[in-house]
Amino acid sequence: MFEPNRTPVLVRATDPILHSGVCMALRTRDDVRLVDSAAAEPSTVALLVADRLDAAMTQLLSSLQHQGFTRIVLIAGEVDDNEILSAIEHGVCAVARRVDAGADVMVRLIKAAAAGEGALPPDLLGRLLSRVSRLQRQVLQPHGLHIGGMSKRETEVLRLVASGMSTQEIADQLCYSQRTVKSILHDVTNRFQLRNRSHAVAYALREGLI
Repeated sequence: MFEPNRTPVLVRATDPILHSGVCMALRTRDDVRLVDSAAAEPSTVALLVADRLDAAMTQLLSSLQHQGFTRIVLIAGEVDDNEILSAIEHGVCAVARRVDAGADVMVRLIKAAAAGEGALPPDLLGRLLSRVSRLQRQVLQPHGLHIGGMSKRETEVLRLVASGMSTQEIADQLCYSQRTVKSILHDVTNRFQLRNRSHAVAYALREGLI
């Protein structure tokens, strides 16, 4: 029976005892409902429970991602910084340590994932942000790039496109040739698989690049 106020959850764990314990805790809740793979739908949140993000769990994450799951919550006994990055690459949007993950916490993370939000333990989030900052400072900036993957001159060109300038006007403003402006726009639309310059502007605005 369809229950619109209950978030569908597919539980996966590295061993039967973990799986049974999590399912038992969630069955008492009236805001989520457990489903199996056959009954999974686009809004289903995958909840994975493990001791560590080891090779077996990474393979399971990859499998879920290939099946189309875009809302994945990971509960793990231990998670280091590199494992967090790997988990995020495989579609995980919310993480908690098992020691902190009672039923209330699991449901909160499930609801966050269902809403398209993310959640990380504060210490892991702080270290992840520090790594991103170092990446920007030590790797991207020396090459004239931003974290979003665009160079300074690409964002300058897109800002002027967004203001309504023509290719000639942009070339005059930045002291470029029209060919250079067109080449910059072509590179951006190809790299990010965008349809045209309007789509490129919309993408840059949405991503906070301009």
